Amino acid sequence: MAHYHCLLFDVDGTLLDFGASEQAAFYQTMEHFQLPTGQELFLQYREINRSLWDAYERGEIKQDRLVVQRFEMFFQKNGFSVQAAQANERYTSFVSQRADLFEGTQEILAELAEVATLAIVTNGVERAQKKRLAQAGIEAYFDGIFVSGSMGASKPSKKIFENALRALGVEQKDKVLMIGDSPKADILGARNAGIASCWCNFGGHAGVQVQASYTIEHLRELLEIVMEPEELINVGNPEKRHKV
Repeated sequence: MAHYHCLLFDVDGTLLDFGASEQAAFYQTMEHFQLPTGQELFLQYREINRSLWDAYERGEIKQDRLVVQRFEMFFQKNGFSVQAAQANERYTSFVSQRADLFEGTQEILAELAEVATLAIVTNGVERAQKKRLAQAGIEAYFDGIFVSGSMGASKPSKKIFENALRALGVEQKDKVLMIGDSPKADILGARNAGIASCWCNFGGHAGVQVQASYTIEHLRELLEIVMEPEELINVGNPEKRHKV
């Protein structure tokens, strides 16, 4: 029996390479409105966007306001005359079409789904996240997809975790593991909810103090955290998969 019976996953920076998706969608949006592109402008937009998502996690801004304000601030800073709401609609459409999986993600989820209940808990935009998961071909591995916009709470509030676990019918918190890349949203959120956490340090950031139960640099390391030794023996063998 696996060490953890329920695994809660973040999406961006954990299963999907949001950096690649974000940059591609930004360039497509700028080109659509016939605006200049370039790395400097993208980095400027990304900084604004991340600062607003940080504010969202602190409960200082609503998501529907955030997604428009990021373009308002960016366009105002650069003197671009484009409606921010239209730009956001176009950007969301473009990013929804991106499904940049990290290497090996689908195979790892297939193994984990054999021994545990898998679910998504994310602060992303609902229609974009669900479409991207479907496009990536991994939606079927999850018994629930819980997005902050429809949950009445966002990470790091314990409420979104409690609502998700209630919907999944999970009562044993000591058998739940939250996996994500954000110390502020995922790791702090797990601690607030009284569940274990696994920090995805895929960038190999050194010297970062994160109070997580585990730290991994590739998703495949999650197998050894979750599975018992007798289950690990059958990893990669579909004929004997976890039949112990």
